[in-house]
Amino acid sequence: MSQEPDAYVLEDQIGFRLRLANQRHLEIFAATIPDVTPTQLATLVKLHELGMVSQNHLGRLVAMDAATTNGVVTRLRKRGLVQTQASTNDLRRLEVSLTPEGADFVAAKMAAAAEVTAQTLRGLSAKERDQLMTLLARIAEQPPG
Repeated sequence: MSQEPDAYVLEDQIGFRLRLANQRHLEIFAATIPDVTPTQLATLVKLHELGMVSQNHLGRLVAMDAATTNGVVTRLRKRGLVQTQASTNDLRRLEVSLTPEGADFVAAKMAAAAEVTAQTLRGLSAKERDQLMTLLARIAEQPPG
């Protein structure tokens, strides 16, 4: 992957390769779990892990901005998978939790979700999978600039 200082080869850029890898992952996800998006499933799984949380906190936990979080929660609420209520401590805050149907949905999708990850990483050895996940976490943790 060595290049001349002034050369810019698209295929050698991290963003391009991440986008290709993400497109492959999304194809596998859509074929395996066609009834929700990856963001919707991440939201449901996080609620499964934590129980009731504020909508703003939920968005931060799943790496969504406020507008996206609102849209995801609204769509999941319309499907009967989550419920919302005003916080008893702060009426400006909206609390989100799974409905019983949402809890059943998450439980039914956990094995499929694990299979999506396995299929996405299937060409890598166990050591390479661990390295990739470690490196991606390090990249994600870097402050901007």
